Amino acid sequence: MLSTCVDHLKAQPSWILLLSSLGLLSLSKHTLSLLKWVFISLLRPPKNLKQSYGPWALITGSTDGIGKAFALQLAQTGLNLILVSRSPQKLKSVSTEIKTKYPNIEVKVVAVDFSVDAEAAERAVGAAVEGVEVGVLVNNVGVTYPAAMFFDEVEEEVWRRVVRVNLEGTTRVTRAVLPGIIERRRGAIVSIGSGAASVVPSHPLYAIYAATKAYVDQFSRCLNVEYKQFGIHVQCQVPLYVSTKMASQIALIEKSSLFIPSADNYARAAIRRIGYEARCTPYMMHSIQWFLASLLPDSVLDSWRLSIGIRRRGKLVT
Repeated sequence: MLSTCVDHLKAQPSWILLLSSLGLLSLSKHTLSLLKWVFISLLRPPKNLKQSYGPWALITGSTDGIGKAFALQLAQTGLNLILVSRSPQKLKSVSTEIKTKYPNIEVKVVAVDFSVDAEAAERAVGAAVEGVEVGVLVNNVGVTYPAAMFFDEVEEEVWRRVVRVNLEGTTRVTRAVLPGIIERRRGAIVSIGSGAASVVPSHPLYAIYAATKAYVDQFSRCLNVEYKQFGIHVQCQVPLYVSTKMASQIALIEKSSLFIPSADNYARAAIRRIGYEARCTPYMMHSIQWFLASLLPDSVLDSWRLSIGIRRRGKLVT
């Protein structure tokens, strides 16, 4: 029987054998990728952030949405917090909430507005981290347009604000925190990117926002290569829609669902990924959406995103 099978294989044209081998290799590759995804998403244990990187975390944009959820989740892991946001009142409220829920956690607050003076904000953050062993930095602060707009319709102050907050704010906070992390030769820098820059090929009517998030992505990838020799892990996390105030403004999302997690559920998944890949999509259903998007031609995705942008055009944020 075995000799018959061997003879049968020998009788096949060489091109059929080649195609069969390539098909088997492709199947094996996709199977391994699927198994890796399942392991990362469901089975791989999170790192002990306090033990791996240090006792303090700094979070920008920490009084709403993903930033606040990060603060609460990191406090639960035992990290002390430096909360950075523009509203002193909201900072006080979130700080009180965290201290009430986690009495052993120390909380410092820094009230700065990156949209007004990013350089002064950098100095304020630098002063706050002086002598503090910040091991985890979460660059979460971000803003977008008040409504979907063609590029020529965006007023200069609007796009400048997006650039100052998303691009310059992320850069300056990283500069303020990085020296201490280098000195201690351990740390994790997590910057929140966007599917608008990484998953879809374009994000029409939000061009400047998408461009700043593309900067965050490449900035993070480059820093990870530069500084991993010093024991520093730099990561860009790429969420799709999360049920937050910003998502309700730009996408009319009113509540969470299977594919649109709450900020708490997103942050819970995000913290599990800190210290691993240089770029990741922490929420499992987002990664499925990314895979499905990758199967479509760019032209289809471009047309889809353009139609959405045009439908939302002129619907101002209130």
